[in-house]
Amino acid sequence: MLNTKRTTRLPRLSHSDHRWITGPLLMLSAAIGFAVLDSLIKLLGPAYRVWDIAFYRWGIGFMLLLIFSGRHAAGLFRTPNLKLMIIRSLTGCIAFFSLIIAIRNIPLSTAMVLFFSFPAFAALFSHLIFGDRISRGEIFCVVMALSGTAVLLEFRLEGNLIGYVMGLISALFAGLTVNLIKKLREKNGPVVIYFYFCMLGAMVALPGYIADPTIPADGTEWLMAAGIAISSILAQILMNIGFKYCKSWEGGLFLTAEMVFTAFLGIVILQELISWRFWTGGSLILISAVMINLLKAAPHIGRLSAKL
Repeated sequence: MLNTKRTTRLPRLSHSDHRWITGPLLMLSAAIGFAVLDSLIKLLGPAYRVWDIAFYRWGIGFMLLLIFSGRHAAGLFRTPNLKLMIIRSLTGCIAFFSLIIAIRNIPLSTAMVLFFSFPAFAALFSHLIFGDRISRGEIFCVVMALSGTAVLLEFRLEGNLIGYVMGLISALFAGLTVNLIKKLREKNGPVVIYFYFCMLGAMVALPGYIADPTIPADGTEWLMAAGIAISSILAQILMNIGFKYCKSWEGGLFLTAEMVFTAFLGIVILQELISWRFWTGGSLILISAVMINLLKAAPHIGRLSAKL
């Protein structure tokens, strides 16, 4: 007797079809990791200077990566792009320290708004380095995310001019850095890229740290210092992997969700009040992330529908 039942096979997703899912998931996971990092720094308190935070973040991260790599640790030093790796590490350090200077001269919220304008700079460098074109819809998504950040963090014009200049410099170098990471991902693993950043970052922070070090006073503070390094490692590696699946400025756009997750953790952990700014700004940021992903997904959904 002939078997007349027909078996329905689900169409296989090609490599290009699943990129639009993988990239955003990795970037949003990285944003959660950075939000945990932000919360731990906040919990550690103002007694710890920028040099202390930087050294613990990069120095402990450097040691942990060496320990976790074990007998393969020597491979972390191997890269076919040594000069570009050093440049990426230095641009990341410049972005970090420029942001700190901005925070000391203007309100924290304003400095963070300026810093999170980096997807716009990332888009500019993406065009200059990779020749990427940006549609009007994509530009609208970037503007929406920046507007959401400004609302969420209550942007206001206060403080010294140098603070605003350094805030924009931090955004510019962050935008350049994410493009360099994307370029490095062509021939380097995500762990190697962050390893070099930790190594050079620790070297830059060491003189300021040893001049007047703040050492954790008890086990809880040591755990938070280790947590800063671990959350930074996980977030940075997830971000580095994510840049293999999305453009530099798209990844930057998804990373703006860090502010939403940080605000949420502040509400849950620190019992901070929920304001209309959280709902409005957070919604604009997340909607922009959904819209940019839908714009990316449209051609892939069309191909998938044709396979059904």
